[in-house]
Amino acid sequence: MPSRTNSRQRFIDAAADLFHTQGYHATGLNQLVSAGGAPKGSFYFHFPGGKEQLAAEAVARSGEQLRDLLAAALAARDLDAVIDALARDLTESDFRRGCPIATVALDTAGDSEPIRRACVDGFGSWEAAITDFLTDRGLEPVRARELSTVVLAMIEGALLLAKTRRDAAPLRAVADHLRTTLDKELS
Repeated sequence: MPSRTNSRQRFIDAAADLFHTQGYHATGLNQLVSAGGAPKGSFYFHFPGGKEQLAAEAVARSGEQLRDLLAAALAARDLDAVIDALARDLTESDFRRGCPIATVALDTAGDSEPIRRACVDGFGSWEAAITDFLTDRGLEPVRARELSTVVLAMIEGALLLAKTRRDAAPLRAVADHLRTTLDKELS
């Protein structure tokens, strides 16, 4: 018999995937329950706040996963690995997926404070990982924070352009520009 923790995690993982691909509003509760592989009563046991609570937790989970990937890539001085992973996910999904947080944020930021807050926290954790990388390499903290916002905005913008154009070229262009910019800033 699956444990409660496993059921809860299955709901979060399934929701993260569905929201990433379809967005929040296009994903129905019955679809979430079915993808989670447990009865509707189990869904409400784990998420008494319903779909909104699940979405906030799914966004948090997606944010953590990408933050860990980003931190590992930065530690290896390989930002290209992150951009390559994003480009691969985008092309393998036939350009249906993009940023797991932006997809939900664009759909809900004006409607749900808990989901908006989870999106802010997710983006913030990515900026913090970039800021830590830059300050560890000698950049002044204020400049590192500014540059981390620029780096994240460039990647997010490239993802959106790549998705709408159905072409990963904007991600490659941003990767090339970021490599040059970061080398210059850190020299």
